[in-house]
Amino acid sequence: MLDATTVTPQVAQASFRTLMSSFPTGVTVVTAIGADGVPKGLTCTSLTSVSLEPPMLLVCLDARSGTLSAIESAGSFAVNLLHARGQRAAELFASRTPDRFTRIPWRPSGMVGAPWLVEDAFAVAECVVESVRTAGDHVVVFGQITDIDLVSDVPLMYGHRRFSAWLPGPVPL
Repeated sequence: MLDATTVTPQVAQASFRTLMSSFPTGVTVVTAIGADGVPKGLTCTSLTSVSLEPPMLLVCLDARSGTLSAIESAGSFAVNLLHARGQRAAELFASRTPDRFTRIPWRPSGMVGAPWLVEDAFAVAECVVESVRTAGDHVVVFGQITDIDLVSDVPLMYGHRRFSAWLPGPVPL
């Protein structure tokens, strides 16, 4: 059996990006309040459910991210699930624009106080950090969910390097 510590990767970053862009996923904006009281956030498609008991999810963030620093200092964060009309927020939080939170309506979430993008998210999950783990150039943040606000809406999707709305069809038998 191969050992991951002794295998040299033969995959170019461009090939890996192409592979992962071929896997459509929902779009989120992960937010937190930094130690300086300034809100931080970034667009994230690396979101996975982990556990029902206790309710837990994970997000994967670049280790150099200011949002990650805010999450680590606050010990909490919010995951904003964007609806199909939230592409503007997705693009804004994927950019390096320094004053993102002055360009979009938000309010503190109920329990942890992390930014909730009230006009662009159909759901927000508030989380406290359960643990973190470094994985390559990213950090996996496990969050135990403390509260959820959710309304029914059409999710924003991302795949093949473009945004789209979730258009559910008939369920196959």
